[in-house]
Amino acid sequence: MITQPDHVNAQRVAHGKQMRAAAVNEHQAKAAAGITLALGAVAFVYANFDKVFWPIRTVSTFFFVDFLLRVTAGLERSPSGIVAGWMTLRHAPQWVSAKPKRFAWTLGLTMALAMAVITNSGIHGTLPRTICLICLTLMWLEAVLGLCLGCEIYGLMVRRGWREPDDGFEVCAGGSCDLHASDGRD
Repeated sequence: MITQPDHVNAQRVAHGKQMRAAAVNEHQAKAAAGITLALGAVAFVYANFDKVFWPIRTVSTFFFVDFLLRVTAGLERSPSGIVAGWMTLRHAPQWVSAKPKRFAWTLGLTMALAMAVITNSGIHGTLPRTICLICLTLMWLEAVLGLCLGCEIYGLMVRRGWREPDDGFEVCAGGSCDLHASDGRD
């Protein structure tokens, strides 16, 4: 029987303060990005170099389902999130606000849907390659560098006034939620 470390059931505290809004374990999110990166890279290589397209069709459909579950039910209920949770079980969680992550996952969901429709319609060539390379780059940035570009875009939209600030984001990876970031405002 596997016993869970104490931090798994602990309160969600970030930077010494109790988080009020929904939160995501940043370590789990990075691991999930690494899992999807590996799957996507293998599928891309088969499609691009061997002209074998069933892996990219399967993976893009899987990504659609995975991102849909992340957006609607949370990372911990998506297939890659479950595996990532097992991988990071021994690490104390690093809680970050869920709202920017959900925005980033919605972008992933959109690209996964586009890829699933395009590849399962038999379309090959520049369009699916470009979308796939963008997805792989975004997953690499998250998994390897810890840079959630979707979170950065979300934070920028709030700082510019294109989205209303709310209590839904308190602590984000890399300070992407900081409303006083160096954008020329005070």
